[in-house]
Amino acid sequence: MVTQIDYEWRGQITDAEMLRLVESYGGNAEEAWWDRIRTHSLGWVVARVRDGSLAGFVNVAWDGSDHAFLVDTKVRADLQRQGIGQTLVRLATQHAKTAGCEWLHVDYTEQLSPFYVNACGFRPAPAGLIHLPSL
Repeated sequence: MVTQIDYEWRGQITDAEMLRLVESYGGNAEEAWWDRIRTHSLGWVVARVRDGSLAGFVNVAWDGSDHAFLVDTKVRADLQRQGIGQTLVRLATQHAKTAGCEWLHVDYTEQLSPFYVNACGFRPAPAGLIHLPSL
């Protein structure tokens, strides 16, 4: 059975909700993370179950002009594989386009390639990466 989900661009979300969401799938939750990064975002999409509980989230950071960056796509562990992540990304993409961005970038691990490439329509592109703690 598919859960009924409501989506909202720049929807209200607390740091405590974000911590619980990250912990739900075994991620590294960090206190005050959301409060710290929110001001650097073009926007974000919040997904909520009809009872008001947080189902998922995606953040859209940007350079203030042409480039937006999809980061921190998250879906609560018990609600994964229902299309929530795909809808979060689709809505974030639409809002980045409406804001005048020309490009939406996303980094992902190989195991997430089917999601981002096949389900969400991103195309692989060459990129460079420096692991700063290793320097």
